[in-house]
Amino acid sequence: MNTETITERVRPAPAGSNTPQARDRRYVWHPWSPVNAGPRPMIVSGRGCLVRDVSGNEYIDAGSLNSTCGYAHPFVVAAARRQLETMHGIDMSASGQVMAGALAERIAAHLPASLSRTLFVNSGSEGNEAALMIAAGYSALTGQARSRVVTFALGYHGSTVLTRSLSGLPPTSHYFQSPVSVTRVELPAPARDMRSAESLGPLLAAFAAAIGDDPADLPVAVVVEPFINVGGGVVLPAGFLRGLRDLCDATGTLLIIDEVFTGYGRTGAMFGFQHEGIEPDIIVSSKGLSGGYAPIAAVTAQQRIFQAFARDPIMGGLRYGHTTSGHAVACAVAAATIEVIENENLLARSRDLGARLLGMLEPLAGRGGVTDVRGRGLLVILELATDEAAAALIRTAARHGLLVRQHGQGVMVVPPLIVDEPCLEQVVARITAAVDEGSPA
Repeated sequence: MNTETITERVRPAPAGSNTPQARDRRYVWHPWSPVNAGPRPMIVSGRGCLVRDVSGNEYIDAGSLNSTCGYAHPFVVAAARRQLETMHGIDMSASGQVMAGALAERIAAHLPASLSRTLFVNSGSEGNEAALMIAAGYSALTGQARSRVVTFALGYHGSTVLTRSLSGLPPTSHYFQSPVSVTRVELPAPARDMRSAESLGPLLAAFAAAIGDDPADLPVAVVVEPFINVGGGVVLPAGFLRGLRDLCDATGTLLIIDEVFTGYGRTGAMFGFQHEGIEPDIIVSSKGLSGGYAPIAAVTAQQRIFQAFARDPIMGGLRYGHTTSGHAVACAVAAATIEVIENENLLARSRDLGARLLGMLEPLAGRGGVTDVRGRGLLVILELATDEAAAALIRTAARHGLLVRQHGQGVMVVPPLIVDEPCLEQVVARITAAVDEGSPA
């Protein structure tokens, strides 16, 4: 190796670029962010529900969508360290590794017996893409050869070309032709009214019309989130998933539940669909699976779907995967995260403290531009009149030492599942102060 040549290519750091903020502004391209976005917290450490920035400012993090165990949880950190010291990973298309089986078994323990075959990938986007590829392959291998997909217009299922083609959200538009035929269902009522019992009938009627009854044009799959996340924080009416399951059964359509955000306790159940006691054909989970400690996603399918791929004429199996699918360290971290959920009773904590959080925040409706407060589990949404008002509340909350998340007009308050009552009360106090700061004098 010619080190002199390499040295010649290394340019000295430009003047003024020797701070983390300066390097970030000069070299980093942030995902899903305006090029000219203003300053953002530069986080350097975290423990429990708290994070600290480079200037020493401390925040409660109630805005990370994947925070299950909070920061620096000793059990999760130890699991990652042990696995790194043993075997970091191996290509699972050619080999197996112990932690993938251990994690798949842990996931299966929380699901119906038939829903127990898991493919591991690296992100929710990959997971939803894999689920669609599996659905299309299953359809072809069972003699149906369907290809159309039905989903919510406000749904978000990832950032690959295939998954972003499902969504009607403007930021997910792209510069390629869509690789899939999609029928998108609009909400029959404003987001704040969708949790009411009165919205159930019109919503199911809209999905029935989208699915249709023409044998020549039935969809291969319906793909929905149990809670519409990026599309504005929409709580869907009780009975929707049960009714959708019946519609899919009547037409032989696969039901894919996107649990990328809702899975692993966020709504007070291990998975969001379990509130209605249904059994999907495929579920995709990711964010809470490892609590943000490592990139991983799981695509869990019915055994009958897995077995159909033995008929594939080219592979005799699944034609999908990545070199780091089922990465051993990520699997070890995810297995440890599920163990923390079980041992620390985080499902009950999410359910009980989530109800308390919602109850304490509901009085904010009508104050400081907040038009609605809704939620389920440790997931509460403050809806404002405009996107700009929501963005302003995010900035004000940060000044009060609270990080929260914006999705359109919605400000999402999503503390880690390990949050305790004193921290929860601080979350409420800080978001309340931020809302009141925005109220007219």
